Amino acid sequence: MNPRLYQAMDLLYMPLLDLQQHLKQELEVNPFLELAEADEDAAAQETAPDPERPDDEDESRWEDILLDGFGTPGGARDLGTPAEMPERMTVEVPGLADHLYDQLQMLVLDERDRMLADEIVGNIGEDGYLQATLNEVVDGVNAGLTEGSVPCAVADAERVLTVIHGLDPPGVAARDLRECLLIQLRVLDQKDALEYRLVAEAFDEVLQHRWTDLARRYGVDAKDVQDAADALARLDPKPGLQFLPADSEYVIPDLIVEKVDGEYKIFLNDTGTPRLRISPTYRAMAADKKQFTGEAREFVTQKLGAATWLVQAIEQRRQTMLKVMNFIVDRQREFFEKGIEYLKPLTLREVAEVIDMHESTVSRVTSQKYVQTPRGVFPLKFFFSSSLGTTTGEDASGRSVKALLGKLVGEEDPSAPLTDAQLVRLIEERGIQIARRTVAKYRDQLGILPARMRKRL
Repeated sequence: MNPRLYQAMDLLYMPLLDLQQHLKQELEVNPFLELAEADEDAAAQETAPDPERPDDEDESRWEDILLDGFGTPGGARDLGTPAEMPERMTVEVPGLADHLYDQLQMLVLDERDRMLADEIVGNIGEDGYLQATLNEVVDGVNAGLTEGSVPCAVADAERVLTVIHGLDPPGVAARDLRECLLIQLRVLDQKDALEYRLVAEAFDEVLQHRWTDLARRYGVDAKDVQDAADALARLDPKPGLQFLPADSEYVIPDLIVEKVDGEYKIFLNDTGTPRLRISPTYRAMAADKKQFTGEAREFVTQKLGAATWLVQAIEQRRQTMLKVMNFIVDRQREFFEKGIEYLKPLTLREVAEVIDMHESTVSRVTSQKYVQTPRGVFPLKFFFSSSLGTTTGEDASGRSVKALLGKLVGEEDPSAPLTDAQLVRLIEERGIQIARRTVAKYRDQLGILPARMRKRL
């Protein structure tokens, strides 16, 4: 495949920030490219020549640069002094291991116990759970002991693990969810509470929401069992995650959709993207091919061709994105007007046929791209979804059906939650044909429990 075609596909795939960085790099390596915004500055410089410099000095310098393989005495071309931007500093946040090691330093431990503690902390995952067995912990410590030392036993590791269970955050170094919850309940001084007994003696039944069976077992009301389960749900199942660094990734929309005078207008969010053009000075000099021979001529031809193609490719990328977004807005107008329940099914092939491009091209245009709309910021892939048949002959978007399903569950009577069969009937009453297994699949994808486990007493 032609290398330039590869580059064209890469340009289509690039998110906005990557594209900006790529164009800045091209400005540095290709002398035929320049910023289009520099037009006015260049014109002002031409009308105000330096009285201490001969009139033809600038032209001679350009010619020398061209004949010398585009090299300048200072190395890279001077693109002007960029505006100073405050650099975003990364603040290092102590991780879970650092937090635990700091607490261990304040404990009085002998050398062997400290080695065991270090080994245990070193095997705690980012979620806060111990990821090694105590046998593996003991083997790791014993492997580092000097010859003649008394080896550690599993009982020693168990004792040190109990010490670590008393560190912050509560529940750290647990070997499973049940132990994690028990540790947190002990810290809260709840060993005599129903919650503790449920976790210690009947954890599987709690996970199955068997409130009536548990009520009979412990001689309490089923409502008391459910309240205790609600209290357990407020504990932290993964105590280590609070020490993970916050996600600092920012989403910058590539496109903007605004409603102007009742019509939706699409704009490219490219104000921060360098607008490139072919340098008139370099192009004029390159036109005189007689002064270039050998490698110099090959260099000039290659760079001029690459610059011309890049400018065209960037413009083609802009037009392609606008075509795709215009079609999406036309197709999904009801979504913009009324919300997600009115999202229509859409495939890459449909868009490709309308804008007369290959399906893979549309896929690259929509990958990792975001659009800012009156309803929020969405990835372009959001607008594509499978279809379900309706009684009217039109298709309904799978994503809109999911939204409808979530709405129905959100509005149900908690004491009598809707079964999958009832959900099928309610959705079909809205003219959408759907199978029960599809409802179950969508419910699982939305993290909605079955009706029996959603019931509130």
